[in-house]
Amino acid sequence: MVKLITNLLFIVFLTACSAGPSDEQILATAQTLQPKDENLNAIYQRSCRNCHTLESTKAPLTGDVSAWQVRLEKGNDVLLNNVINGFGGMPPFGLCMDCNAEQFSALIDFMAQQPN
Repeated sequence: MVKLITNLLFIVFLTACSAGPSDEQILATAQTLQPKDENLNAIYQRSCRNCHTLESTKAPLTGDVSAWQVRLEKGNDVLLNNVINGFGGMPPFGLCMDCNAEQFSALIDFMAQQPN
């Protein structure tokens, strides 16, 4: 019995060590991240931040690597197409009608990054 309890405790500790950040940590991180580039930050603040820092929008949160990984696996062309044409709840151009593909790619890279 002692061996069973010891093994169960060991499994619990291993699981706790391998667990990623909590939902609360991911949300808090998303709400604080901002691009270092001044121009990208201005775009992010006016067009991206409103959805990518709120769980209720169902948009992948900024800095939530696991949520973005699934999308990144589809390839940059698919992601750009989704931004330009709109996807799910995201309106066309992500509400940035004056943004270009290079800026969208940079914003995707920023939002999908592992926070430092």
